[in-house]
Amino acid sequence: MDMKLPILLIIALTCAITSCKSQDMKIMSYNIRLDIASDGENAWPNRKDFLSSQVLFLEPDILGLQEVRPSQIEDLNNALTNYSYIGTGRDGGNEGEHTSIYYNTDKVKVENENTFWLSETPEKKSMGWDAAYPRICTYGLFTYRESKQKIWVFNTHLDHVGAEAQLEGIKLVLQKIESVNTKNYPVILMGDFNTEPGSDVYTETSKLLTDSKPLAELRFGPDGTFNGFKYDQPVTRRIDFIFISKNSDVAVVKYAVFSDAIDFKYPSDHFPVFVTLEKK
Repeated sequence: MDMKLPILLIIALTCAITSCKSQDMKIMSYNIRLDIASDGENAWPNRKDFLSSQVLFLEPDILGLQEVRPSQIEDLNNALTNYSYIGTGRDGGNEGEHTSIYYNTDKVKVENENTFWLSETPEKKSMGWDAAYPRICTYGLFTYRESKQKIWVFNTHLDHVGAEAQLEGIKLVLQKIESVNTKNYPVILMGDFNTEPGSDVYTETSKLLTDSKPLAELRFGPDGTFNGFKYDQPVTRRIDFIFISKNSDVAVVKYAVFSDAIDFKYPSDHFPVFVTLEKK
């Protein structure tokens, strides 16, 4: 018997097992600050190239954005050529700020999608409770092309003024998660919560989901996520989160908050939150 055959068979089996290993899943949440001229030197035209290149370098598979105006969607679509997005504006159709979810089309495909309003009438354009602005949540079911892993992703931006709107809004998001996730796939909820750990919103969210930061095997970057474009001041407020479903078969390997700057200028008034996940 040719002894080379078993060796070749072992090599082939090893390669097959390696190729079947589940993909790492790279997820990022980023409030990119809306396009508004009154920001002056921090206005979108002065930072869009920096922010786009940052995204391209980090290469998230799925990217949840907040405060995205139609003009910014156009710029991002031109820059992020390997990405597509889901989501509609809070003023209906393409109007107003979006909570867009971008995804790398080479790695991920979207199975279904929807956007709803955080209000007493979530299926139509509306403003809820004591909110200062209409607020929305965009979500989708995504499938990784190589591993076939399915994952629900929800992206939202809670109100910055109304405490009732914040709490009732997150309750509505959690109810939606429970209603659509009938097959118990892993769930990611991310976004700008405008509240910090220890708040009622954080406590309510933690009943169903778990903050990814304490779960991570490796953590990097500052604790705070809101910088207000103030380069010379400490960043201590953590109001941007990535939560993951409890008892998930997906582990949080890395958690990071990236505080990149060029010439003492940030690409946004928030830092992006980035996690790497893998199947257990």
